[in-house]
Amino acid sequence: FPFPYTPYLIQERFMEALYGALEAGRVGIFESPTGTGKSLSLICGALSWLRDFEEKKQQEEARLLALENDQEGKKREQPPSAELGRPESKDTAGEPDWVTAFVQKKEERDMVDRLKEEQTRRKKREERLEKIRHNVQLKYAAKRKRSEEDETKRLLQLSKEVLSEGTGSDAVEQLDHNEEELILAEYESDEEKKVVSGLEEDDDDLEEEHVTKIYYCSRTHSQLSQFVREVQKSPFGKDTRLVSLGSRQSLCVNEEVRRLGALQLINDRCTEMQKNKHEKKSDEELEGKKRRVSRAVCPFYSYEQMQFLRDEVLVEVKDIEQLVALGRETKACPYYGSRYAIPAAQLVVLPYQMLLHEPTRNAAGIKLKDQVVIIDEAHNLIDTITCIHSAEVSGSQLCCAHSQLLQYMERYRKRLKAKNLMYIKQILYLLERFVAMLGGNANQNPNCQAISQTGTVLKSINDFLFQSQIDNINLFKVQRYCEKSLISRKLFGFVERYGGSATAVKTNKENQKLAGLQNFLLTLQQGSDKEGTSQSPPVEPESDQLRAASPLMQIEGFLSALTNANQDGRVILNRQGTVGQSSLKFLLLNPAVHFAKVVEECRAVIIAGGTMQPVADFREQLLSCAGVDPARVVEFSCGHVIPPENILPIILCSGPSNQQLEFTYQTRDLPQMMDETGRILCNVCNVVPGGVVCFFPSYEYEKQVFAHWEKTGLVTRLATKKKIFQEPKKANQVEQVLVEYAKCIKRCSQAGGQMTGALLLSVVGGKMSEGINFSDELGRCVIMVGMPYPNIKSPELQEKMTWLDRTMPRAAGQAPSRVLIENLCMKAVNQSIGRAIRHQKDFASILLLDHRYARPAVFNKLPQWIRERTQVKPAFGSAFAELRK
Repeated sequence: FPFPYTPYLIQERFMEALYGALEAGRVGIFESPTGTGKSLSLICGALSWLRDFEEKKQQEEARLLALENDQEGKKREQPPSAELGRPESKDTAGEPDWVTAFVQKKEERDMVDRLKEEQTRRKKREERLEKIRHNVQLKYAAKRKRSEEDETKRLLQLSKEVLSEGTGSDAVEQLDHNEEELILAEYESDEEKKVVSGLEEDDDDLEEEHVTKIYYCSRTHSQLSQFVREVQKSPFGKDTRLVSLGSRQSLCVNEEVRRLGALQLINDRCTEMQKNKHEKKSDEELEGKKRRVSRAVCPFYSYEQMQFLRDEVLVEVKDIEQLVALGRETKACPYYGSRYAIPAAQLVVLPYQMLLHEPTRNAAGIKLKDQVVIIDEAHNLIDTITCIHSAEVSGSQLCCAHSQLLQYMERYRKRLKAKNLMYIKQILYLLERFVAMLGGNANQNPNCQAISQTGTVLKSINDFLFQSQIDNINLFKVQRYCEKSLISRKLFGFVERYGGSATAVKTNKENQKLAGLQNFLLTLQQGSDKEGTSQSPPVEPESDQLRAASPLMQIEGFLSALTNANQDGRVILNRQGTVGQSSLKFLLLNPAVHFAKVVEECRAVIIAGGTMQPVADFREQLLSCAGVDPARVVEFSCGHVIPPENILPIILCSGPSNQQLEFTYQTRDLPQMMDETGRILCNVCNVVPGGVVCFFPSYEYEKQVFAHWEKTGLVTRLATKKKIFQEPKKANQVEQVLVEYAKCIKRCSQAGGQMTGALLLSVVGGKMSEGINFSDELGRCVIMVGMPYPNIKSPELQEKMTWLDRTMPRAAGQAPSRVLIENLCMKAVNQSIGRAIRHQKDFASILLLDHRYARPAVFNKLPQWIRERTQVKPAFGSAFAELRK
């Protein structure tokens, strides 16, 4: 395997196992701890396989083409009489030999023709990319041409402005023309028309045949950018055709669209602009009809621009930031440019959602048939799939959408086509029934409607549809209509126009009806502000705007979720205080249904992460339920690269005063348990330099323990050795706390003295238990207080447990629901303690405070590299002696 340096032995083993899994078409679960060079192993292992695969394919092509040429030559040499003289015989199927031979020859000829076409296409592509790579003049020529086009457009616009000067009546008329854009276009369903692909007629050159490729996906854009930088540094950095994909929000370079802020608004506006571009009506069709205002099209989208950007993307490895910079420089759309580069790419880098959500996958032009998929940072894969396909809408959003849509229909009733009116009325009826299910009336202010029976009720999808009396409506068609007609975008424009300042509304009869909309939106906004002051963190302005002005977007997601199969999900009715505070939520129970297509279509799928234990969840809940043959599944797990003496994991069974450590719901609130935890922390802080990170099972318990320590004076004692920091609940304050924590540790290590560093009190599953590095001095000791079991009283978890017990077989005598609870707990523990060791020369101690960690069923779910070195200490004295060493 080509590698930028001499690989560790575990990296070589990782790459060999990966290569074998890809070659055999397996589904692999790969675990390699953080700090062991997992990204480089994935890159070099997977791209080595792809390089060899392409070479073999080309050799096979060359062999078949050479064979065809030989046969053609022999045919020309053979006299025609030789064939005629043979007696006719029949094969076993009863067909004459010459028919069978003809069919076989035709199949061979067709295959050879395909190979020749593929070879020609490949040569053309390689020549084109080589030309761009070495010919700077081409770049400047394309740039100059774009500048000339921009100048022509500018002059044309100036001419139009000069011609329209002095005509005041036109300016007033222009307002009405703008309003034309808010009217829904005539809608044709998929059965009535062939869906336009989204490309211009002459855009065929942009679409190529898909070559065998690797799709690499991770959770965040920053993780993807980091991976792309690793590819650039690797031996494959110069020769790999890599494409970085992202959302329109990340890649759009049209400032007018970017200013919309919210992802759904950007998506709808971009789609609308593409639609406008492809609606080419002939002059004959428009004759005699009232000519509509010319609709806005995107200046960054054209055939030549897309062709140029696509080739630029393939020539050199670029991350998202470099792609956006290139788009701005070339005045070409990076979102579509990268999309058109997918077929010819060898490595496609994309976020989870784009791969795991089928409609998004199809919209991006991703074809998984016979391809390789690598899902990195996959420890939360099951939760991610569940989250992507679940949806929640509040009573406020339902009432708000109903009011907006009703007034939109009243305003444009005479201008809307019959089919649009039919669908709008269906959506209004659905909204009314949803509000009724929460115990309210869609025509009244949701914040003024009190609910008599509060609580949480779970229903199957079918029960929900029957009880809300919407089982006679085809939700698939309604959802498709919302998607294709861009109704939520039109509604947003309508609210933007009439839901804002009163001056925007003219005083004719129709518009007087709309005055109520402003007041209604205002009361909704004030109501939701009152609700959210105490518990919810401040919302960014853009999402605030989206929530107030475009609730139909969220409701579309809920409608889509209701089209899942009855057994795969549940609808949760959460009735609280008022209709506005209540909500409807769809909970996906079976994530495997959405993952099945990925594993069915792909040649191989690799699920990788730093902490994949316990892997039983992946095998049973995801792969087994998706119909994957157990023989196809392969597992790989490796140790760490750090020396054994660099890590000290201890399971502590009792504290300094011999109090047994068992943090169950019944015992953890006892004063003696909280006191014992405090004594352990005091002892640890006395001997451990730098930073100590202590994880609690929940925010509530951390607050309770801290308040108890303040009363007993323990906080004062701790503060003599370590400055105490607490994890904030608000996400926007996390960075500030981390910076202060790091500064304090650095200051203490430089100054010396009694204060030796800092103590950070964190929460399992909080902002600091994932994705944050406590390397070196930031985390010399990580402490886990108790076992963070999930809240078993949660209706959602109870439903999931019931579903598992009904659909899964018992494992080693244990109910699947019990296994789920333990796995969720240990997954959270493993993520938190994995924060400590981040590179080869790092060192730290890990303390697990609860005797239950020593039970074999729990102990075996710790990561292999920690398990191998863990010491179980029944008494605190021996554990403390190890810690001092």
